[in-house]
Amino acid sequence: MEAEYVYARTGNPTRAALERAVAALEEGRHGLAFGSGMAAITTLILSLLKQGDHVLAVHDLYGGTRRLFDRIMCNFGVSFTYALGSDPENFKDALKPQTRMVWVETPTNPLLQIIDISKAAKMAHDYDALLVVDNTFASPYLQEPLKLGADIVVHSTTKYLGGHSDLVGGAVVISDDALYEKVRFAQNAAGGVPGPLDCWLVLRGIKTLAVRMDRHCSNAQKVAEYLSTHPKIDRVLYPGLASHPQHLLAKQQMSAFGGMISFYLKGGFQTCRNMLKHVKIFTLAESLGGVESLIEHPSSMTHASIPKEQRESVGVTDSLVRVSVGIEDVEDLVSDLSQALEHV
Repeated sequence: MEAEYVYARTGNPTRAALERAVAALEEGRHGLAFGSGMAAITTLILSLLKQGDHVLAVHDLYGGTRRLFDRIMCNFGVSFTYALGSDPENFKDALKPQTRMVWVETPTNPLLQIIDISKAAKMAHDYDALLVVDNTFASPYLQEPLKLGADIVVHSTTKYLGGHSDLVGGAVVISDDALYEKVRFAQNAAGGVPGPLDCWLVLRGIKTLAVRMDRHCSNAQKVAEYLSTHPKIDRVLYPGLASHPQHLLAKQQMSAFGGMISFYLKGGFQTCRNMLKHVKIFTLAESLGGVESLIEHPSSMTHASIPKEQRESVGVTDSLVRVSVGIEDVEDLVSDLSQALEHV
């Protein structure tokens, strides 16, 4: 007799419920849940690419993704090239006949660049390549890449989908049946799956996604506006500011601008260190997307695994700070940043 659930690695009811929910959020046909965002990315690369294939990725990527590509996946005969995704022509010039996958984050981590998903999809499909969009920073509430032409959407469910900094997980959404079957087979065979409790925690988080994202966005807009006027800050990177080079594209592609902000302090590492030592409401931590506000120093934390020359060539310098704006009272957040900046 055949049972629907025979082994938890292959499937369980709670995981199935999460996979249906994530697919519905992204308006895709199929969802797949993983034990982490990196497990999701690893499974995609291993199941859909082979030796000799080429991946074109935006050069401003989460440090863990680039570390996976450059130090692990390259050992399996897959090559990777990085290009400025915010410049469509520069991105197009980096495509090769061997390109089988185009990988973008939008907004990117940590420089908050906006990639034109529709243009990226057309360029990828002209080369018979798949477009993968890491939608973690925006969440499905603010952006739906499949509607804009993407083939695959990736999430770290640890972040906004979970929303409470109490789980680790990842997800993939695909509409193409054949692609789904390949990734589904690898999900089971490789086994990078979440347990039922983590799946339940993401499902719990999804229930409040809309109200949390509204607050993240409104708080971040006010914090970014404050930071943009501060004399000790050189430049603020936030898609909701008119000064952002892709502000108009963000307005077109997203329903709001998200909860992530990056900024350059005047000075170097020690300047940033002095500020980060004195925050009281913001927590110095690497993650993002939770209800509490976090702050971090990319070059020594989230992107420390990238060689210094590579980091600095794309703008991840020692003076860059990244903020995940939470849902606390925004006046308290501004006050906390203000008093911390007094120590710079």
